Amino acid sequence: MRRRNFIAGLASTTAALSLAGSAQADSLRRLGVLMSFAADDPDAKARLAAFQQELERLGWSQQSNLHIEYRFAAARIDQYVPLAKELVALKPEVILAQSTQITTALKQEARGIPIVFTNVSDPIGAGFITSLARPGGNLTGVLQYEAGIVGKWLAMLKEIAPHLTRIALVGNPKTSGSAFDYFPRSAEVAAPPLAIKIVPTPVESVDADIDHAIESFAAAPNGGLVVPPDSTTIVRRDLVIALAARYRLPAVYPFRVFVDAGGLMCYGNDGSSHIDWLRPMLTAFCTAQNLVNCQYKCRPTIKRLSISRPQKRLASMCHRRC
Repeated sequence: MRRRNFIAGLASTTAALSLAGSAQADSLRRLGVLMSFAADDPDAKARLAAFQQELERLGWSQQSNLHIEYRFAAARIDQYVPLAKELVALKPEVILAQSTQITTALKQEARGIPIVFTNVSDPIGAGFITSLARPGGNLTGVLQYEAGIVGKWLAMLKEIAPHLTRIALVGNPKTSGSAFDYFPRSAEVAAPPLAIKIVPTPVESVDADIDHAIESFAAAPNGGLVVPPDSTTIVRRDLVIALAARYRLPAVYPFRVFVDAGGLMCYGNDGSSHIDWLRPMLTAFCTAQNLVNCQYKCRPTIKRLSISRPQKRLASMCHRRC
């Protein structure tokens, strides 16, 4: 074969491959995910693995027709807006926002991109949606917990520790957003019949502040902890659990991941299947261009009690439902 013919053939092949690669890239659907977890958090890995498996089951594979961009904030408040800007600049067709404050950051940046939120307890109060039945705008998602669940948390603590007269609601207002007031309002209604005083206990995203806040609360007797869903306490769950044990504070947590890490008990949605986390994202992704008119209703999650192994005397409560 002559050199000239070989070079011409090579050029044609290269051009064809380049065009094919460009066409394949153009055919990829682009999806963004911004999480408040750290990238190496075991719960984050489990959620994303389940998410990818379910996408593949529905025919969306990163090897063929899907590209996913992940960003992880690790509950660092100063990273929410920069990561939101970075993700929006990549122009995904739909974005998954995990937590209230991350959803707030994305709402400000992604006005034309459909956003699906999860781990949000007060989407109406936060201004994300107009109503549960008709979200409106470019946001939809799952109502994580109705405010009334706090009554369950208080009743459970009182049942296992009847001497309790004070309960701290621990959370970071900067990472939980409107939910920091959402749960205490309901707690104030549920507390009097149980002869309990509610003590809102704000913390910052630093270990020393969490340590100081819980130590200060524990200085008075007959106290217990309620830890509502919040990015700061989830990311620093090992510290919160250790402090509860150190100061002998009965505690109830929002997710099973706290119990798996050694916490006393939780009452909330069962994160082992992650189906409530997956469903709205998958629904929205498959209809991303029509999300503005999406009629997806925020579904109440299945709730259950999980108890750490040392508390076997409470085993009869394990299947209690709302």
